Amino acid sequence: MADIKVDNVRKVFGKTVANRNVSLTISDREFMVLLGPSGCGKTTLLRGIAGLEQIDAGRIHIGGRDVTDLPPRQRRIAMVFQSYAVFPHLTVYENIAFGLRMQRLPDSEVKRRVQAAADLLQIANLLDRYPAQVSGGQRQRVAVARAIAVQAEVLLMDEPLSNLDALLRLEMRAELKRLMQEVKSTVVYVTHDQVEALSLGDRIAVMKDGAILQCDTPLKVYDYPATDFVGGFIGNPPMNFLAGRVNGDAVTAGGVDLPLPVAVRARLSNGQVRLGIRAENIEASAMPVKGALTGKVLVIEPLGSHNLLTVQVGEECVKVNTHADSVFHPGQTIRLKLASDKIRWLNRESGQAIG
Repeated sequence: MADIKVDNVRKVFGKTVANRNVSLTISDREFMVLLGPSGCGKTTLLRGIAGLEQIDAGRIHIGGRDVTDLPPRQRRIAMVFQSYAVFPHLTVYENIAFGLRMQRLPDSEVKRRVQAAADLLQIANLLDRYPAQVSGGQRQRVAVARAIAVQAEVLLMDEPLSNLDALLRLEMRAELKRLMQEVKSTVVYVTHDQVEALSLGDRIAVMKDGAILQCDTPLKVYDYPATDFVGGFIGNPPMNFLAGRVNGDAVTAGGVDLPLPVAVRARLSNGQVRLGIRAENIEASAMPVKGALTGKVLVIEPLGSHNLLTVQVGEECVKVNTHADSVFHPGQTIRLKLASDKIRWLNRESGQAIG
């Protein structure tokens, strides 16, 4: 068992609070993604789990053991860094074998594990080369192979794909997902890329200002954001938000009355509310549509499979996905029909989800 329990962890650097009493439970063999913008505390939390940062308060358990005061070498973990951290003076083989030699394993076992890891990462033909003789993507594979070879209970990854170009990152993301399904380790993966988080993680912990705002499956985080920050951070384009005013059983937003669920109305403390909706849940039309918002097209971005419109609705801008063959033009007045079952209601002041 290699479950991880982070209990009320706090870490402060001078006057900056990097982790604010963070609690998180990660199941055995789960792929957990820590997601958030730069400076949100995700890497600090990862380094705390690894033992590379001494936490100021709280406890950390790995596999039922309290490892809070143990050095990294006794935590039975492996780590992949953003900068690869491969040794330039060692061959690919010796880089992968480094952790195994530190464990003083027999040469035969070292050879077996290195070969197995190299085969998994598809770099067996590079074992005699030096890091300077391979590409950036191949160096990243070497770093992952080195971590896998030691067969640690927990694999920690700190933005391992961020230094790769877009096409190679896409390829490595798919390879990494396939690889983690075979290795079956408990994985904690740090990234600021929400596409990586959605495609890789079993669950995503979205962080801001040192705290976890929401921890759930990718689909739940995407469809049911706990706050406006989560909705605005997850998704490409991010979730649209419109200010609304409660009017009896409806909410007036963008000059149109929209039905307000009873459960939401019961939890409103004032007449103000915010609604969020994804770009793909808005239908654009050049013709008048009952119950649709009226807006003016500002920008059209052809993206191949679809077009992305930026539409001015009152004082706010809304992103809308349309078919690639749709015919709209800048300056055109159009109607936007919102899918009522896809509207997410939020508290206007706190940004917290309602209902």
